[in-house]
Amino acid sequence: AVVQASGAAGGTRTAVLNLAMQLRKCCNHPYLFPHVEDRSLPPLGQHLVDACGKLQLLDKLLARLKRDGHRVLLFSQMTRMLDILEDYMVMRAYTYCRIDGKTPHDLREAMIDTFNAPDSHKFAFLLSTRAGGLGLNLQTADTCILYDSDWNPQADLQAMDRCHRLGQTKPVAVYRLVTDQSIE
Repeated sequence: AVVQASGAAGGTRTAVLNLAMQLRKCCNHPYLFPHVEDRSLPPLGQHLVDACGKLQLLDKLLARLKRDGHRVLLFSQMTRMLDILEDYMVMRAYTYCRIDGKTPHDLREAMIDTFNAPDSHKFAFLLSTRAGGLGLNLQTADTCILYDSDWNPQADLQAMDRCHRLGQTKPVAVYRLVTDQSIE
């Protein structure tokens, strides 16, 4: 999001915030930029993973977690990154739910109930880091992955708390994916 400040330095602040957002997109996935994805390739092909080191790592991690019977909350700041992660979930045939800021309240509640059901077959829940508010309870997950961190550490802590709720019966593992020597 670009924020403009008033006064003589306003243009500089806007440029810096925009640059920071562009650098964050570089760390997350190249397909966040327009006209980067080769449209001649199948939309759900392996190129989706191969184009991004962070997604390659996530691919290996999720395969291991799925094999070992874990259930995952996967957070990202950017809803466009959630779109890419959703394509990835479909490509790998992982069952999932998704909530972001545009999800209607009744659908949000239905997805939470589906994910938390005792016989749920949902492997992952994709969420924007600030989605759901403080009361969101996804205690049936035992793994929290922060694909990209919020610059407000409180938002990340609230995201991690989604699976540290009343009713949690397993130890919870938290993974924070960070691109080395970058703006992250």
